[in-house]
Amino acid sequence: MKNIIFITGGVVSSLGKGIIAASTARLLKDQGIKVNMMKCDPYLNVDPGTMSPIEHGEVFVTADGGETDLDIGHYERFLGQNLSKSSSLTSGKVYSKVLNKERKGEYLGKTVQVIPHITNQIKEEILNNVKDHDVLFVEVGGTVGDIESLPYIEALRQLMLSNEVNTFLLHLTYVPYLKASKELKTKPTQHSVKELQSLGLKPNMIVTRNEISLTNKEKEKISLFCNVPIECIIESQDVDSVYKIPLILKNQKIDQIIADYFGFDLVKSTHSKLEEIISNINETNKEVTVGIVGKYVQLEDSYKSVIEAIKHAGIHHKVKTKIKLISAQKATKEDLLPLDAIIVPGGFGESGIDGKLLAIKYARENNVPFLGICLGMQLSVLEFCNNVCNKEVTHEEFGKNDNNIIKIMEDQDINNLGGTLRLGNYKCSIKEKTLAHEVYGKDSIEERHRHRYEFNNEYREILEENGMVISGINPERNLVEIVEIPSNDYFIAAQYHPELTSKLTAPNPLFVNLIGSIRR
Repeated sequence: MKNIIFITGGVVSSLGKGIIAASTARLLKDQGIKVNMMKCDPYLNVDPGTMSPIEHGEVFVTADGGETDLDIGHYERFLGQNLSKSSSLTSGKVYSKVLNKERKGEYLGKTVQVIPHITNQIKEEILNNVKDHDVLFVEVGGTVGDIESLPYIEALRQLMLSNEVNTFLLHLTYVPYLKASKELKTKPTQHSVKELQSLGLKPNMIVTRNEISLTNKEKEKISLFCNVPIECIIESQDVDSVYKIPLILKNQKIDQIIADYFGFDLVKSTHSKLEEIISNINETNKEVTVGIVGKYVQLEDSYKSVIEAIKHAGIHHKVKTKIKLISAQKATKEDLLPLDAIIVPGGFGESGIDGKLLAIKYARENNVPFLGICLGMQLSVLEFCNNVCNKEVTHEEFGKNDNNIIKIMEDQDINNLGGTLRLGNYKCSIKEKTLAHEVYGKDSIEERHRHRYEFNNEYREILEENGMVISGINPERNLVEIVEIPSNDYFIAAQYHPELTSKLTAPNPLFVNLIGSIRR
């Protein structure tokens, strides 16, 4: 029998369903349960690839080339395992598949409707992800009652009604604290569960988000009015690090409750790696400041994976990482002066390029530890060629001419933007006796990509003659993947996105060495 845990949310969005789901999955995984995860997003975009980072946050790319919601990044970081493009389901994907079937006549003349055709497609996608796993976690985006998410809620109801799967419903809700009356209010939770029940779903567990701890009084009230046993009322109080949440949930026996429900035997009850992480977080007594010079700083989630990769590296070194988001459109030298390290991340479009180039030049000239990512790597070679090699070059995205050091890939279709970039894992051969080789300790690696422009190999010789080392090459297409400046203590830039492979218990080496290179 297949086992599925559904995670829904109520009252308000952004409560942290993804963190709760990932934390619970990690607890089960640590105890010998084979888990998988997926996210259902109600928007009609086929994927978030063409959405503005300022509107929806970063696009997380899976190893197999899927452009997915940032919650897939949460899952991977907590679990320490790679997921696939099938872990991200959108209404755009669902409706596209249903309409394609209709055009091919696969519905045999039937009138195509939300029920059963859309809900059947949702169920099919979910069931495909539970194969070869003990349990699948399925998070439904948005809040219960949203018109966009109703087909997903109905699909969940049908799955919970069927004899095909064992299901468990975890509902996350908000318990606000009113300072005026000094009370925690459970009424929003009660109404949220009432809405859920009106749609045919009964939660097996309620997880509350609250600023201060619940008393037995509040738990008893939620239990009584929401028809959930009091031991299944779990709280997630605000903490200084989300990586403490798994063990907080563990202390409330969330894993044992779920294991008893499904009949799992928790024989490998060890969380030594998580405990080590928490120990490192608590032992941090030094602070370093890392600047991210980007063009989407209005929304912190635009750089979620970069931020978390920095935190992973800080935890590894037992230092607190203070992260400063600097607008590339407004960046000045004064913004850069207090930084211990600088990161120039990826991005699209010409806006903010001058600020990124300023940051790169400042890091190079002042020996500030530097990491360039994707566009940050492309601008690093452009800045070096212009200011060190004294050869004026440009980037084709900002104007095509005869001196483009960065050119569009030959197979790119700029008239069809969705899903057409170079996406997912590609190999990189690393040159011996380079910083990159020292960082990775390997001759060959695989990292994830998301871009449509590449370094123009016609400029390799002039760069190397002037002191820049090309230390990583894609062997299949002879594409430049990593560049570095040996005369600096730590100046390295990669065409790929190293932040996407950083895990809580296995931080990416480029970030670990960036933080490690800071003189403290």
